[in-house]
Amino acid sequence: MGVLLPGMGAVATTFIAGVENVRRSLALPIGSVTQLGTIRLGKRTEGRSPTIREFVPLAQLEDLVFGGWDPIPDSAYQSAKVAGVLEDRHLAPIADFLKGITPMPAVFDQFYVKKLNGPNVKHGRTKRDLAEQLRNDIRNFKSANQLDRLVVVWCASTEIFIRAGAVHASLAAFERAMEENHADIAPSMLYAWAALMEGVPFAMGAPNLAVDTPALQELARDRGVPIAGKDFKTGQTLMKTVLAPMLKARMLGLAGWYSTNILGNRDGEVLDDPESFKTKEESKLGVLEHVLQPQLYPQLYGNVFHKVRINYYPPRGDNKEGWDNIDIFGWLGYPMQIKVDFLCRDSILAAPIVLDLALFLDLAQRAGMKGIQEWLSFYFKSPMAAPGLTPEHDLFIQQTKLKNTLRYLMGEAQITHLGIEYYEP
Repeated sequence: MGVLLPGMGAVATTFIAGVENVRRSLALPIGSVTQLGTIRLGKRTEGRSPTIREFVPLAQLEDLVFGGWDPIPDSAYQSAKVAGVLEDRHLAPIADFLKGITPMPAVFDQFYVKKLNGPNVKHGRTKRDLAEQLRNDIRNFKSANQLDRLVVVWCASTEIFIRAGAVHASLAAFERAMEENHADIAPSMLYAWAALMEGVPFAMGAPNLAVDTPALQELARDRGVPIAGKDFKTGQTLMKTVLAPMLKARMLGLAGWYSTNILGNRDGEVLDDPESFKTKEESKLGVLEHVLQPQLYPQLYGNVFHKVRINYYPPRGDNKEGWDNIDIFGWLGYPMQIKVDFLCRDSILAAPIVLDLALFLDLAQRAGMKGIQEWLSFYFKSPMAAPGLTPEHDLFIQQTKLKNTLRYLMGEAQITHLGIEYYEP
């Protein structure tokens, strides 16, 4: 099975190098639900809790073949060294393997990512021409590596904020806009279109507008291809989707939530541009409103001040630090505070998400599932849902949805956690 990655920077190379270390028994796949997670089956008294990879027919790590695109022509080894995420003990033993993975020329336009540039790019008269070149890359990669199946997972940068409009409303309008080189057709959309046209599942790891448009969702349904997105849920937002459900579960009020981040990797540099930050901000700000439902609990969450900041700080590299100041109130309105300082490693948290999404999307396609895969919302800051549905952000509800989907696929009973049967005579 092939895993194609638009963007061969820190996240992609940490993922590739990590998988190869695991394949050689040099490290453990910590953080990967598909590799280390278990799933309860039947009643608690039955004691059936196989690992997920034993329970469902996932592709094996040994069968994965890696490729991708990037405007910077560095090999996966060079890119990993520049990113500085992994230590030499995880790179030196697999250096030859990583040096053999070089990026294909990318569809890239600095108009959409102001802070990056590179010479390894495609050229074409129209955006449709560029997308057709991507389709050709996908076909050639599959043929050259004698692959049965492929998955594409976006690991590239956050693009400028684009609001969905008429060109995204239908597949016909979208394809016409590609021919016309419309400014609202960004490179990430071209990758998604190319993958879906080739029948390849696609996951959007950034907050970019792409497979969350009606046009590309129409294409995914027509072609019978699963899609997932968007924006990997790694650091600060992961914590929000744990803490905010706790506040709501206990009916504790929230007055304000101030979040700030410092990071110095390529992602941080890109987000230093206000237009790219706007895209990320929209993704990060939406979580609390969806979880807390202020329309249902106006006395508790009707007047929340929520602020998010991201600051580019080169000395920190990939080791992102997220601070949260949370002002809450309890019984009779008395104020309290929660402080969180999460010193995390951005790509270390993202890499296992890439692996899980690749394996689960491949499973979904083999199971005949198409279009939006809401059960994979567990991995995203801005999860997609069917039109008219409110997306689910609570991490633990998302986890239940994911595991119940796996049970459903394998013909096992859903777990509701009611438990009344244990107490009935």
